[in-house]
Amino acid sequence: MAHIFGGSATEEKAENARLSSFVGALALGDLVKSTLGPKGMNKILQSGSSGDINITNDGATILKSIQLDNAAAKILVNISKTQDDEVGDGTTSVCVLAAELLREAEKLIAQKIHPQTIVDGYRIASIAALSALEKTTKDNASDAAAFRKDLFNIARTTLSSKVLSQDKDYFANLAVDAVLRLKGSTDLEHIQIIKRVGGKLRDSYLDEGFILDKTIATNSPKRMENVNIMIANTSMDTDKIKVFGARVKVDGTGKLAELERAEKAGLLCLAQEKMKGKVDAIASHGINCFVNRQLIYNYPESLLAEKGIMVIEHADFEGVERLSLVTGGEIASTFERPDLVKLGHCELIEEIMIGEDKLIKFSGVAAGEACTVILRGSTTQMVDEAERSLHDALCVLSQTVKETRVVLGGGCSEMLMSCAVDEAARKIKGKQAIAAEAFGRALRQIPTILADNAGYDSSDLVARLRAAHYDGQSDAGLDMNEGSIGSMRALGITESYKLKRQVVSSASEAAEMIIRVDDILRASPRRREGA
Repeated sequence: MAHIFGGSATEEKAENARLSSFVGALALGDLVKSTLGPKGMNKILQSGSSGDINITNDGATILKSIQLDNAAAKILVNISKTQDDEVGDGTTSVCVLAAELLREAEKLIAQKIHPQTIVDGYRIASIAALSALEKTTKDNASDAAAFRKDLFNIARTTLSSKVLSQDKDYFANLAVDAVLRLKGSTDLEHIQIIKRVGGKLRDSYLDEGFILDKTIATNSPKRMENVNIMIANTSMDTDKIKVFGARVKVDGTGKLAELERAEKAGLLCLAQEKMKGKVDAIASHGINCFVNRQLIYNYPESLLAEKGIMVIEHADFEGVERLSLVTGGEIASTFERPDLVKLGHCELIEEIMIGEDKLIKFSGVAAGEACTVILRGSTTQMVDEAERSLHDALCVLSQTVKETRVVLGGGCSEMLMSCAVDEAARKIKGKQAIAAEAFGRALRQIPTILADNAGYDSSDLVARLRAAHYDGQSDAGLDMNEGSIGSMRALGITESYKLKRQVVSSASEAAEMIIRVDDILRASPRRREGA
């Protein structure tokens, strides 16, 4: 057949294409599966360009950081990102489950079963699995105390596989308190996380209100009550005034220096007058605190201080955005129409110390749900990983407040779905039954990997777990501390239903997409002009 592709474009067909897809996806699954579960291990990610080091076991962070050339592997990275955006946790689980589904599919294709038959079988199996999962959900939304306990257990389960696992009860309580302050909102912008190296993880705490990582200007009062705040993004350095087209004749260099001095004095006078007018316009809004994103020079700062206005300069954009959100103000850039400017309000502004750093605390803000988590830790890497862990817990909890149903963790839900898929497979006529059974085996790989990562005998544990489920113990799961089968309900190992549902549906959809591949076309790289 004539070669129809130009340049160095390539094509892989049928078996080669499928093998290439599967190999990439399986390699990625094998890379992250050692991080799964409470006994999962960490990965060191070192940047090739800057040499920065990250230590993490968060699936999404690992997958985002690695450069990939394999199309199927990139699909797994995408579903991991989707899981992170949708729920915030389960990023490793979704990648591992998709890889295990492909591992099973590879065996079936070797037995000459058509990819479309496998896809059909997987689809029947995923419907059966999700249906069984939904039947086991529990909803305690109507009982505030029981629901808080559910949230606490979910946070503990999420944190048990993270760096915060040593103090999971402490951080689970902290995360639940922060999310319950949101009163049902999923907007985590109201929860600010400030990282400070020093102390130990247990020194972290939750503080009501908003903390801005800046200091109050030198001449300003350091504490103020009942504050009206103007949040601005405007230049408060001395305005430059330029004079064009003027020609002056002088008869000596001394006269020239004198002229320059006079010109400077005149221009400075003009600039100061202009700045004074701007400060008067700002003060006319009836404020007693002025927060600016840009620098404020000494002259306008002293003018504002004379008027008894607290000055905070150079607040970074994210800080200004958050401050406007929590105090109910809007960012202003012009000051001629005070009636159009929306001011922020809070009950108290004061300077506080965290470690050796001074920060500004805004208490009694308009958005009463706003709070700040101060994270401490021994190294930058530790504090960064603690932030990622806490963020995962906060995301899952905020989603659970909306979708209040919960399921059991510790491999219990996966085994339950696997048993339901096996039951459904018995009723299928045709080769789809073989694919459905393979889906069940893939689901059983999750508890197998959990046990392997803990160094237990996974074959024995998973066989016992399966027997327990067929024996009617629907809450049986893996007790990772004892290396045995235990009641997940009694141990309080709970997970969000939304998280589990998203893992199964995303993984099966991604696997189906990759199984259907029978051709890989690679375009030739674009040449530079003149090359």
